[in-house]
Amino acid sequence: MPAFRGAASPYSFRYVPGPWMKSISVSKGSCTVKNGYESITGQINIEYLKPQDEPGFTANAYFDSDMKLEVNAEGNIHIKEGLTTEILGHFEDRFGVHDGNKDGFADMPDIRQVNLNNRWQWRSGRYIFHGGLSLLNEKSNAGQISAHNHSGSNITDPFLIDLNTRRFEGYMKHAYILDPERNGNIAFIGTVNMHQLDAEFGRKAYYVNEKCAYAQLMYETDFSECHNLSAGLSFNYDYLGQRVKTTHDPNVRPDHIRDREGVMGAYAQYTFTYGDKLILMAGLRGDYSSMYKWFATPRFNVKYTPVERFNLRLSLGKGYRTVHPWAEYNNLLASGRIMVVEQLKQEKAWNYGISADYTHYFGSHKFLLNAEYFYTDFKSQAVVDYDSAPGYITISQLNGKSYSHTFQADITWESPFGLSLTGAYRLNDVKSTYGGVLLEKPLTNRYKALLTASYSTPLEIWQFDVTFQMNGGGRLPAPYLLPDGNKSWGPNFRAFPQLNLQVTRWFRHFSIYAGGENLTNFKQKNPVVWSSDPWSNYFDPTNVWGPIHGAMAYVGIRFNFGRL
Repeated sequence: MPAFRGAASPYSFRYVPGPWMKSISVSKGSCTVKNGYESITGQINIEYLKPQDEPGFTANAYFDSDMKLEVNAEGNIHIKEGLTTEILGHFEDRFGVHDGNKDGFADMPDIRQVNLNNRWQWRSGRYIFHGGLSLLNEKSNAGQISAHNHSGSNITDPFLIDLNTRRFEGYMKHAYILDPERNGNIAFIGTVNMHQLDAEFGRKAYYVNEKCAYAQLMYETDFSECHNLSAGLSFNYDYLGQRVKTTHDPNVRPDHIRDREGVMGAYAQYTFTYGDKLILMAGLRGDYSSMYKWFATPRFNVKYTPVERFNLRLSLGKGYRTVHPWAEYNNLLASGRIMVVEQLKQEKAWNYGISADYTHYFGSHKFLLNAEYFYTDFKSQAVVDYDSAPGYITISQLNGKSYSHTFQADITWESPFGLSLTGAYRLNDVKSTYGGVLLEKPLTNRYKALLTASYSTPLEIWQFDVTFQMNGGGRLPAPYLLPDGNKSWGPNFRAFPQLNLQVTRWFRHFSIYAGGENLTNFKQKNPVVWSSDPWSNYFDPTNVWGPIHGAMAYVGIRFNFGRL
């Protein structure tokens, strides 16, 4: 099911508490057409805790040195045979403010969130039902916090950022097994959500009332052990009622903007499986958009295993995406620059990928090696342009080339003594055309390197986890001259390291953990441009490329109260 679209997309992971997640899976490159036409570079699937899991009740409390408190609770109840429910709760709040660099602005927003989720499953014979509701209320405050400005005079009109979010979501899945021997089944998925955001950036503002609905009817069957067919129909509807105010002038009223799109589609996908050696998957879907008319999405994937424990994968596919610029980039209103949104087309791109993985054993020691390369070629794209006109941020239609090359290699060693090590390196070459010139995409790391180590004692009483990450430098947007004669920022930002550590002590019904993040204490200098006058056109807090706050320590406790 698609989730966190439009106005929710910039904050999507903030709406999924970590203890609620059972797993995260990442599909890179072009994915199956069953999941829609929007996948361009891949998809992330979050699997929540399920009602049919083992019954019980767990709770988790977390507190860190930045004065953030978080409490999570989860209860799984098996009401009777075939009927189960899951109740999930989350609360977080930050007490006080943090201004480590003394620029008068909060280093991180003060977020107060209440998040509730209730999920159900009922199974009777060949029929399976899943359904659930979720509610979210969040307040986020940031901006100027100091009682005095840089000259020492009192601040009577501070620059404040306030975001108030209310979200409701409901979903249901109905499945009926038609032919167990051939895995023949039919299923219907439906989801609706309402997302309301009131965002104020000084006297600029963005208000949206978003309503989304999605439905999909699916059929799947095996013709034989080698041949599988999936087919289905889908419908997606997005409505965004928006009010946008792009100036601090109190006499200017917000503009009303409405985005409305309905998309109906159908797909078919054929899968050929030849033992453990070969899997071929070819899919095609056609969709009709009320905004962009007809378009087709082909996808092709191959997995080949020439020898045991060695896999080779190839992928080719096209993807499309409708851009809602104000919803997805409303944070840019915090900048003193003038924000201009031009007429945009539907984004579309081709993605090509190849990857290989190999598993090898030296006695009881396990090594996993992986290498992958993906190339994305954008044919149409919304481009956020800081470079062409100083004093402006323009979201415009791509006029030229835009592409990305991504290469990654990683190796993991798992020992029989509770120790595992992972090393990974990723190289990014991401460029787009800005004002007729092909340039690196700003604020994008040219590379990332990662080293992790995890160790559990023989009885799994203690667990130690260490992560070291090196974030490569990249390009900053073109600088402009400030009133004091200095440039707004340099042409590039530097590489920086980060170190995270966690220690966990396990007991029978609870565990205690403690750790730290950004223990290298790296902080981006002067993240807010022209912070002395946030009401001027030179003010810009939107070019953050690294951590603003320094080292942070935390402690937490988890409880498991067993069966209900």
